Amino acid sequence: MAISAEDVKKLRVVSGAGIMDCKNALKETDGDVDKAVEILRKKGIAKADKKAGRDTKDGIIESYIHPGSKLGVLLEVNCETDFVAKTDNFKQFVHDIAMQIAAANPMVVRREELPQDVIDKEMDIYKAQAENEKKPPHIAEKIAAGRMEKFYQEVVLMEQSFVKDPNKNIEQLLKETIGNIGENVSVNRFARFQLGE
Repeated sequence: MAISAEDVKKLRVVSGAGIMDCKNALKETDGDVDKAVEILRKKGIAKADKKAGRDTKDGIIESYIHPGSKLGVLLEVNCETDFVAKTDNFKQFVHDIAMQIAAANPMVVRREELPQDVIDKEMDIYKAQAENEKKPPHIAEKIAAGRMEKFYQEVVLMEQSFVKDPNKNIEQLLKETIGNIGENVSVNRFARFQLGE
């Protein structure tokens, strides 16, 4: 099947991948753009995993003030080189993360950063809820663990659903970005300010 330049262009816009990657993905899927996007996402995630151990000493600090000036975010995202830090793809990713923080109000970047007392308190609450529902102890434990996972998805930035595309979480968005720009990227830290808090 012949792959048209229009299909390649359409796939590039959707995925941000290079021309040859798009062309090869379209050949592999007989011109199916949706399947080609899926293939490119998987390849991007594989590339991201290979780059995960590399140092990220450059990057940018982004400030985002929500319209109305009652909510703001200060965010540090790192990459390997200042060249990548200046690219539109990287800047767009950082801006999207700042907007995510403003909208979804995470507590921490990664699960490991949550204080143990917060985790213990939530687990106690979920166990008590399950026991109040008259569940057997072994079932109550599983219910509490499931509710803890949902809690992590709400308060841990990397596990939150992306506000612009709920079909992926921030970790997946990060890996796609790493695959697209070809360097390791890490969300380092943030501060969220809301008037009156």
